Amino acid sequence: MEAIKNPASVEACNTLVEILRWRADHQANRRLFTFLQDGEREEIHLTFGELDQQAKAIAALLQEQGMIGQRVLLLFPPGLDYIAAFFGCLYAGVIAVPVYPPKLTRLDRSLPRLQAIINNAQPVVALTTTPILSMAENFLAQAPNFQALRWMATDTVGAEMAADWFPPSIERDSLAFLQYTSGSTAVPKGVMVSHYNLIHNEALIQRAFEITADDVGVGWLPLYHDMGLIGTVLQPIYSGFPCILMSPLDFLQKPMRWLQAISHYRATVSGGPNFSYDLCVRKITPEQRAALNLRSWRVALNGAEPIRPDTIEQFTSTFEPVGFRRETFFPCYGLAEATLFVSGGPVSTPPVIRKLQAGSLENKLAVPAHQDDENTRTLVGCGQLWQEQHLMIVNPQTKTECSSDQIGEIWISGSSVAHGYWQKPDDSADTFCAYLADTGEGPFLRTGDLGFLRGGELFIVSRLKDLIIIRGRNHAPQDIELTVEKSHPALRQGCGIAFSVEIAGEERLVVVQEVQRRHLDVNINTAVNVIRQSVAECHELQVHEVILLKPGGIPKTSSGKLQRRACRADYLDGNLEKVIAHDILEFNVGENDTWTANATLTNAELLAADLNQRPELLRNYLHQQLAQALQVPPANLSGDQPFTALGLDSLKALELKSQIEFALQLEFPLVTFMEHPTITQLSEALLEQIDAQMVPISDGDGTVCDRLDQLSEAEVNIWLDRLVREEI
Repeated sequence: MEAIKNPASVEACNTLVEILRWRADHQANRRLFTFLQDGEREEIHLTFGELDQQAKAIAALLQEQGMIGQRVLLLFPPGLDYIAAFFGCLYAGVIAVPVYPPKLTRLDRSLPRLQAIINNAQPVVALTTTPILSMAENFLAQAPNFQALRWMATDTVGAEMAADWFPPSIERDSLAFLQYTSGSTAVPKGVMVSHYNLIHNEALIQRAFEITADDVGVGWLPLYHDMGLIGTVLQPIYSGFPCILMSPLDFLQKPMRWLQAISHYRATVSGGPNFSYDLCVRKITPEQRAALNLRSWRVALNGAEPIRPDTIEQFTSTFEPVGFRRETFFPCYGLAEATLFVSGGPVSTPPVIRKLQAGSLENKLAVPAHQDDENTRTLVGCGQLWQEQHLMIVNPQTKTECSSDQIGEIWISGSSVAHGYWQKPDDSADTFCAYLADTGEGPFLRTGDLGFLRGGELFIVSRLKDLIIIRGRNHAPQDIELTVEKSHPALRQGCGIAFSVEIAGEERLVVVQEVQRRHLDVNINTAVNVIRQSVAECHELQVHEVILLKPGGIPKTSSGKLQRRACRADYLDGNLEKVIAHDILEFNVGENDTWTANATLTNAELLAADLNQRPELLRNYLHQQLAQALQVPPANLSGDQPFTALGLDSLKALELKSQIEFALQLEFPLVTFMEHPTITQLSEALLEQIDAQMVPISDGDGTVCDRLDQLSEAEVNIWLDRLVREEI
């Protein structure tokens, strides 16, 4: 292989290294990234030239260690350090393996997937920050493959190291990084993404989004995942425009921060999964909304999970008064195996929405609904294809092309299709090397998604596989099922099924689980609470409904294989057999609900109350807020029940915390919320802090590390973010 050259233009570049070096040579002082450390106005910046120098310094260190051609693990919280380390890997000619730092509490549950990634990728070095490195002892003892890694903190690498860097021998087909997809914890798959995969896909995005150097981006998506990395980090470098970044947790805590950044910086390109738009509709008040100006926003991409027509309509109607336009919505489709982007747009065209006969969809036919049809389903189109990408709708059983009205599996070919799965030749052959049975045309990437084409527009109907997608995150049902069966001794192993259903325009999780014959007298409430708590703690998901069955109630094949789709169909049709009990979290607050009258409480009202009345007043308020967050009647909640036992996931916890802070004019760290996990305990803790803002991260005698075992995953992630941000 030849060393990288100095191309005359970006268009002549064959690798990401060449692109960044070109921009550093020609636009060194142009601001590239602005990271909002508080999600609002606390800025740190990075220019093209600064990123180039930092990447060279990190690369020189890796080259000095003889890492060329090896895999390097990246364990970083959101921020500019991660970006510098990623490009440091590319500049060194090594393969980056982005992951999120492990969950430091409940390591027995969080480490297996990360260990499996390490076992598969076989990295030699782990790059991270000094604060995270100082906490590594908390998990090194439990993870032998972590101990074998050579650990390096990139924030200690001196700028003078850049002088020792030498251009690596890489070419367009050289691997840039491994993108590990969601899936079974035991068998993660690392998608092999090359430099040319990335350049080709960035060109697709640039053309489809009509990107120019005059654009301004805003991003909050995780940088270690494809949508955040490729869409909000690499695209600005490829196209040469500035981008404003923030931590995903800062967005989740206060969704207003996302739209506020778009408004303040006059951003033109930004987006996220469907749930992020819904969150803004629910959580941004009319007063906050009035301060926004969204007229600059021209591309609001929506992808990573099913796109709902209600989301488009509600977001548009809510934010149209402050300049948002319906045609700004840019529904799109992509997947890691195709680098990222597959279809979308065109820009400034209203989303394409089609109403179809629901019964026909179940029979794999796309039949337009008539005006008087009652059983219908509305789908949002995911745009058109760009450049030389080739997409076909294929019958997954016969492997022949479907007719225009048939629903089939989406097969893709083109230069954005990745090279396969790292060290998994059989899986690679099954997924990346599909050929049509009748014509022999191929190879194609099998996406596992079912859809159809209508007038050049791609519509996604469902998944061929059983993957659960909630709030833009992929969850393997096997992982959830394993968590459930281990949660209580009365539950039968290998006899549980998890799936999602759409309820009130939102995907909800349902668990169907058999009970052992000798435990049919199990305390139902205890078993249900344990299931909800375990799933919330391990997967950050709320279980909408738990259904317990007698032995033999779960549908299986003759060979004993779980039939998830059949179970879901039986559930929807009300045909599940041998039901012992079911427990559902579903409650819609109505106008006549007497408890809603006291659902608000202000700091002034609390302070105005007698001292002996405050505890009860605060408890009632928290009780009501929790009931609303969980969508359950307050009577179903106990003041002494742990929040996780009620299925309070990380997103709802962050929302609840933010709402309490706003109402009571009280800022408290998430650790307080999680260390006092019942209504009674939390109310007592908040009363103690009601006169002053609780800011210290350390409690004096104890350090951050002393308390890590008390934290949830969401909390740890916030801690890591703050450690870097505040250098504590």
